[in-house]
Amino acid sequence: MQVSIETTSGLERRLTVNLPAEVVDKEVDKRLQQAAKNVRLNGFRKGKVPMKVVRQRFGAGVRQEVLGEVMSRSFYEAVQKEQVKPAGQPSIEAKETAPGKNLEYVATFEVYPEVELIDLASVEVERPVAEVTDKDVDNMIDVLRKQQSSWKETKRKAQKGDRVTIDFVGRVDGEEFEGGKAEDQQLVLGSGQMIPGFEDGILGMKPGEEQDIQVTFPEDYQAENLKGKEATFTIKVKSSEKPELPELDEEFFKAYGVEDGGEDKFREEVRNNMERELKNAALNKVKTQVMDQLFEKHEVEIPAALVAGEVRTLRGQMIQQFGGQIKAEDAEKMLPDAMFEDQAKRRVVLGLVVGEIVKQNKLDVDADRVKSKVEELASTYQQPEEVVEYYYSNRELLSGVESVVLEDQVVDFVLDSAKVKDVKSSYDDVIKPQQQG
Repeated sequence: MQVSIETTSGLERRLTVNLPAEVVDKEVDKRLQQAAKNVRLNGFRKGKVPMKVVRQRFGAGVRQEVLGEVMSRSFYEAVQKEQVKPAGQPSIEAKETAPGKNLEYVATFEVYPEVELIDLASVEVERPVAEVTDKDVDNMIDVLRKQQSSWKETKRKAQKGDRVTIDFVGRVDGEEFEGGKAEDQQLVLGSGQMIPGFEDGILGMKPGEEQDIQVTFPEDYQAENLKGKEATFTIKVKSSEKPELPELDEEFFKAYGVEDGGEDKFREEVRNNMERELKNAALNKVKTQVMDQLFEKHEVEIPAALVAGEVRTLRGQMIQQFGGQIKAEDAEKMLPDAMFEDQAKRRVVLGLVVGEIVKQNKLDVDADRVKSKVEELASTYQQPEEVVEYYYSNRELLSGVESVVLEDQVVDFVLDSAKVKDVKSSYDDVIKPQQQG
């Protein structure tokens, strides 16, 4: 096998491979002879079809099959010989494939870039430090009670938190517009379900009252014809209900899985869950800062093939989120590549950088940390032992956990060199969703 390689641009390489004719021809003959033993054709007994006839009928198809296999196999032998690492599948163009002539083809592909790691001492991280206070537990219990609240009809003026049933009609410049009308719509005041000003306009209204309110559609409203427009809504409150919180009793505790121990046990369980949530949120905030800086501080050539692969993955995940409502043939049109490119590039860069940190520092997955992570994931289920066993019996699931753990180990490795500043924080501040970098 003769191999030559050239750099066409950046990460792109062009590999030319030349193979002796006999590599393909011998394999084609071998397969045709095997096929001849079982071929059935009119006018011939099984296994008695002349080779000339077999070759005429099946030779072209068998040759194409062998050519594909030989080019695929020899390509990977060639890149190993040339010590290059392809990023994604090659584009293969056959130059000479005729019987009796040497096989020649050209494979074009991208290679993985060289990653030059930064000095990790340049990474700066603010680590939130917080604890779960009694007040935090009280607030969480209030949230849980509201989740289990019932509704009681009231005739008083509507207040924030009340649930109203309304009819409304919206008009812009005196004309009704599509989507601006509804009957018997239930709305919890203060939920932010409607555009700014709509829910505030209902505060103070009693059941049976009707009035007009003036609002302005946001500049980023989804309907192009309504962006920034002033509108008048005629609203009628048909009924109003106030929330009634459940008592802290045995029935309420059982709803959250606490069968015995009363309020003390319930508060203990709530605190334990909050502390676990706080720990994970603090770690995630630190991890996000580390990953943001690893992404921002590294200049890495990005293989287009890897970005395309990540785009396909992200699109597939979004299709799953839509519950299969998007047909495969419509996916690229409804969810174009541009929607995912920035996130895909970030994932590729971080994958390359994290991989280089692992490689250079010979980091191995910590089996004990994997076990702890699996047990933590299982702890939220009623039969945690069964969940742990399931993870360890499913290679794909376990590999996912191992990837997360190895990434966490990389974060810890970076933090050992980084400038880390502890910042006193509250539970709510740490738990609050963070902006993605």
